[in-house]
Amino acid sequence: MTKQHIHFVTGRLAEPSLRAVLQDLKLPFDHQLTVETLPITVAALMTTEWIANHIQVPTATNRVILPGYCQGDLEPLASVAGCPVEKGPRDLRRLPEWFGVQQTTQRDDDHYDIEVIAEINHAPQLSLKEVLQIAQRLRANGADVIDIGCDPGHVWTGVAGCVGALRDEGFRVSIDSMNPHEIEAATRAGAELVLSVNHENIEAAADWGCEVVAIPDTPAELAGLDDTVERLEKDAVPYRVDTILEPIGMGFTASLDRYQQYRKQYPNANMLMGIGNLTELTDADSAGINILLLAICQELGIRSVLTTEVINWARTSVRECDLARRLVFHAIESQTLPKHVEPRLVMLRDTQVLSYSEDEIQKLADQLKDHNFRIFTTNDEIHVAAAGLHVHDRDPFRLFEAMMSHDADRIDANHAFYLGFEMAKALTALTLSKEYCQDEALDWGYLTVPEHHHRLDRKSKRN
Repeated sequence: MTKQHIHFVTGRLAEPSLRAVLQDLKLPFDHQLTVETLPITVAALMTTEWIANHIQVPTATNRVILPGYCQGDLEPLASVAGCPVEKGPRDLRRLPEWFGVQQTTQRDDDHYDIEVIAEINHAPQLSLKEVLQIAQRLRANGADVIDIGCDPGHVWTGVAGCVGALRDEGFRVSIDSMNPHEIEAATRAGAELVLSVNHENIEAAADWGCEVVAIPDTPAELAGLDDTVERLEKDAVPYRVDTILEPIGMGFTASLDRYQQYRKQYPNANMLMGIGNLTELTDADSAGINILLLAICQELGIRSVLTTEVINWARTSVRECDLARRLVFHAIESQTLPKHVEPRLVMLRDTQVLSYSEDEIQKLADQLKDHNFRIFTTNDEIHVAAAGLHVHDRDPFRLFEAMMSHDADRIDANHAFYLGFEMAKALTALTLSKEYCQDEALDWGYLTVPEHHHRLDRKSKRN
């Protein structure tokens, strides 16, 4: 491969840190790295127009890398530089990851073989508009089949209309009911799967013309399941088996064992696992639970799961199952650990926390000549640095008092609001062991909402 000459552009404050990162950067290709320090203190204040008037690109440079905060059109600058120009990461410590040196394991994200069935609970109590809206959201989050959950104790006369409306919108639909009359109406309207069948309604199963889920009459002993399956096979009714996952405290481990034992006894049987009994009935965030249950399904060859999003801590279960099924497929098919593969499922804490040392922050503070507040987290404290100021504490209120004492005239209402917002993020990061980067959203995995930075005044005098 031709040797690459990569030219980095930075400001005076960031130069030492950039050089330190580049010194340890081990790129997977032959390379030469150069750094140009432009006459500006804060690199983030640079615009491409300003850079074009100052930059001096060495001959034979292949790429120019600018600070991630840099604003402006790159095309005119590329013409001046004579080579492609790119914006790097906003945090220069992320350069190894940005170059792919520390990237997560690559995988084909389209490969999975577990079907996600998402239930709309208590559908009879919802308007048709509400059902369609929920179904659209569930499908967008990865659901393959929309399950219409009926209410026990009465027959829903509107089930056919609901199923028909969903089918008209292109949804695959299942019906969650034990009532033969409800099921018959739903299947005639286009439902392709019935949850569920046992001795209560087996007599009518042959008339529905679709696949069913066979369940035991008594889950603890799998009582009646073999009889139900035998009858379904006799009547040529397609089926999949759910041996029923029990909640923790109600026989959870034994219920997991029943799935494994049934798989050993019937290695070719189609199976389903209803996972809501764990995610909905356990005081814990659902993502980790969903990953473990999807891994069990992948290993046992259980190719469909039924999930729901009723309780608030499980309100993103469908998306979690969609990501998890891809992760576990990759891990098992590739015989690799499911680690550093799907960062979007790491939400509460971060995969890695980069932070400056207290000495590094002090050195930065000693160099600062402007009064903009820089906020950092390290050693379980929040640090604030500006010209002539370096204070640190875990209590944002005490920090704000120190900042007001130092430079009250520069802190107007808008600035105070901004500082409070950043302090809240910083304290949250310390509390949850997350990485904090000023003007960046905290990383909540696939739930992250990007932020626009507000700290830097682009019209500020350049120094």
